[in-house]
Amino acid sequence: MKIKLDLAPDLVAVMAAEIKAGEKAVSAAMREAGTGLKTAWRSQITGAGLGRRLANTIRSQTFPKSGDSLNAAALVWSQAPVIVSAHDTGPLIRSKSGLWLAIPTAAAGKSTRGGRITPGEWERRRGLRLQFVYRKRGPSLLVAEGRLNSRGLGVASRSKTGRGLATVPIFLLVRQVKLTKRLDLVRDAERAVDRIPGLIVAKWVEAKL
Repeated sequence: MKIKLDLAPDLVAVMAAEIKAGEKAVSAAMREAGTGLKTAWRSQITGAGLGRRLANTIRSQTFPKSGDSLNAAALVWSQAPVIVSAHDTGPLIRSKSGLWLAIPTAAAGKSTRGGRITPGEWERRRGLRLQFVYRKRGPSLLVAEGRLNSRGLGVASRSKTGRGLATVPIFLLVRQVKLTKRLDLVRDAERAVDRIPGLIVAKWVEAKL
């Protein structure tokens, strides 16, 4: 009696194909998870009223950048991490010098560099000196003796007689500010992580079809 055992298809070829399918599945799952998390974070930021510009600082990248791997990973980050983190954690902000935080009023205008103008920049641009006004109740002030122009900005008075001269509040001074927590990025990150096993299985089956 003769017994002949024939393994078909070849076991090595089957295992190689399975590994290849697994590499494609894991890589595809991580790309989808990373892109999904990026979209979720951007939606949170715009939904919180923080603007499309800040939302667009959220980026994603899958590694390896080319090819497939069973060890594929996705990275999602912000190009403005300090700002995004502040809205995500709601920190207590104090002055670096331990004195006052200067918060510009509408009359202060904006910085030429973008963002919040400082008292020093305001004085240099307007040619006016700011004066400190202490108040027991409510924030103290930095004010200027000038006028409001047609855009509501504090500027120097052109009157030689003093007509129209007014004390204009330029900055509010506070000891500290508690920033409101407006984002919950961890929530979306945890949801993305929970989806990964199911995504890998689905992509693996898809790759073998």
